[in-house]
Amino acid sequence: MKALSLSIALLALYSNYLCAQDKQDSLEEYISGNKKEFYKLESDKVDASSNVLRDSWISPVMLNYSYGISEAYDTESITKKTSITIDQPIFQSGGIYFGIKYAEATRLYSQYSVDVAKRKIIKDALSLLIQIKQSEMRIHKQKLLIENAEINLAQKKESYLNGQLDSGFLNSAIIDKNVVIQALYDVETNKERLISKFRVISDLDHDSAILPHLEIIQKDEFMANNLSFKQSQSLSEKNRYFKSTTISKYLPKVSIYGGYNWDRTENFAFQAGSVSGSRATDYVNYGLKASMPLNISTFDDIQSAKVEYLESKIEELDKKKEINALFEQVMQNLESLERKRILSVENTELYGELLAETQELYEAGYKTKYDVELLRNSLEVQKNDIDIYELDRQLELLTLYEMYKNDI
Repeated sequence: MKALSLSIALLALYSNYLCAQDKQDSLEEYISGNKKEFYKLESDKVDASSNVLRDSWISPVMLNYSYGISEAYDTESITKKTSITIDQPIFQSGGIYFGIKYAEATRLYSQYSVDVAKRKIIKDALSLLIQIKQSEMRIHKQKLLIENAEINLAQKKESYLNGQLDSGFLNSAIIDKNVVIQALYDVETNKERLISKFRVISDLDHDSAILPHLEIIQKDEFMANNLSFKQSQSLSEKNRYFKSTTISKYLPKVSIYGGYNWDRTENFAFQAGSVSGSRATDYVNYGLKASMPLNISTFDDIQSAKVEYLESKIEELDKKKEINALFEQVMQNLESLERKRILSVENTELYGELLAETQELYEAGYKTKYDVELLRNSLEVQKNDIDIYELDRQLELLTLYEMYKNDI
């Protein structure tokens, strides 16, 4: 029990740490090349889309050309028109500035969304790989339990044949053996199911793939570098600038405009002796204009943007509480796993002592070979449980890693 108390104290001391040293890039190797390329393209698409949104306030230069034919009585007129025009806002009551900031905030939010999705698939791949390794351990454990069930059945059968037990005890031993065998079949089936899922999202061979070892970092660092929370914060920021952009589009706007125009008209008369001719003109126009929309839905549009921003701020606060509760829950789960691990360690020590003593008694003729095998298998089962608990610990830390990304 002293070991248990000491372990709990140490766990409490380090409960604010989760270490992902240099693992952020290496863990991406657990997903397939197609998945990595997909998320890279998604990131590139986000950058391109945000650039378009950032520059949307810049008006395009319009090139126009028209060619028309008009026939009236015996005269045909051909008109050709060419123009180059621009109508560029230079002041939108802050709309240009807020529009650019909105584009930047949108890019950040979208990139976090891509990162969150990518982390989810990485976590899925690692979780499946860990569970496959656990399944292998559980298969080994079940085989040991089957051996013990067979030994127990053999002992019961021998006692039954010697008249020392009734058939009820023998039937129970047979049922116990069938139960552990069926459990083995279930574990083997589950392992194959996990392998199939793993192959969909990873190019690695599950047999040769080496599991990473996730450690602990500070809780404050986890909260500060939490992808889910950053995504929530960036959504609030995006909606804040969207609200300002929405307001500004109903305020006065000043634009400059200008253009170059070239017109040519050609007349052709079909009557004999008539005169045909052409006329061409070109001119430049430019100026300054101010405008302000008066829209019946202005208030509702602005109010909707404000409400959307306030909702995102509430969601941001809720998200912070959510990830804080998640961290605390993971720490509690780790503490529970540590208690189980220590119990298995104590049982391992106990079975080790009993096995050594039983081996001596067997050599002296006071114990059977069955007794030695039972204890040896039970000792291996406890060792196996210790390894399984360690992988359970990795699964818990993986829950935190899914949300953690240090951009530094």
